[in-house]
Amino acid sequence: MIVIDAGSPVPPFEQLRAQLARQIQDRTLAVGFRLPTIRRLAADLGLAINTVGRAYRELEEAGLIETRGRAGSFVSAAGQAARERARQAAADYAAVVASVGIDESEALCIVQAALRSGDAAAPASL
Repeated sequence: MIVIDAGSPVPPFEQLRAQLARQIQDRTLAVGFRLPTIRRLAADLGLAINTVGRAYRELEEAGLIETRGRAGSFVSAAGQAARERARQAAADYAAVVASVGIDESEALCIVQAALRSGDAAAPASL
């Protein structure tokens, strides 16, 4: 179930993207599951078509879903590759943190701040 909080400071497309990503990653939505069409989900959630389209595009760019033309959008098996990519990024970050002498609690605070602010959406070099 997807819930969009109109009063949230988080944009609706990001709320949708995050909730779908979470459901894919925790396997609530199984590999091969056909997602609703953009138009249908937009109507169901009371969102603009472009809002849902942006969430789907970002999920596709992350490898969590794949679009098969007129057949629709499906949960991708490549989601496992996305997890491996995230694990590798975390290992790289841990190596950088250790090399510059930042302690674990500060390193975690940096990651949490980046996730909350949306800075995590655009990778930057450390």
